Amino acid sequence: MPFSRENPITVQVLGICSCLAVTAQLKPAVVMAVSVTVVVALANLIISLIRKTIPPRIRIIVQLVVVSMLVVLVDQVLKAYLYDVSKQLSVFVGLIITNCIVMGRLEAFAMSHSPLESLCDGVGNGLGYSVILVSLGFIRELFGSGSLWGYPVCEKLGLYAAGYENNGLMVMPPMALILVGVIIWIQRSRNKDLQEK
Repeated sequence: MPFSRENPITVQVLGICSCLAVTAQLKPAVVMAVSVTVVVALANLIISLIRKTIPPRIRIIVQLVVVSMLVVLVDQVLKAYLYDVSKQLSVFVGLIITNCIVMGRLEAFAMSHSPLESLCDGVGNGLGYSVILVSLGFIRELFGSGSLWGYPVCEKLGLYAAGYENNGLMVMPPMALILVGVIIWIQRSRNKDLQEK
């Protein structure tokens, strides 16, 4: 299951770059999670539908064309409806095209399974990716900025008056890597079959 034993980030160690780059705040993390989920699900579905007509020599090119088309559509929707978040995500939306999760699922699953199975696989892997992204965004924004989705949680709870201070390390890029490492460690320590022998 992509949420736990086959999670694309914590088990397969795919999609780490965007995971590290967009999780300093919750809102861009959620938007990126939804974007990747939509792209991987629809790309899986489309490739599965046309897989028997794709010549083997150009299958990667066809996959890239399909993913590129979907990413451009997602990018345009973000620019039209969530322009501020689109600017925050910057090049990372475009980099979904080369995201290992998307390309890996197309090659490993959609090219050999039915459309419905491929769609479910894409949604599952997208949601597995999303769980990690949203968790990191939640933790990093709360402890690094004292807010969630821009709402000043710590201030409203009176934590600053009690002496609490934001942890500036949380919003720095290395902290995302440390938190991913902690999540991987927790998951592998709880699942003995994921531990290397």
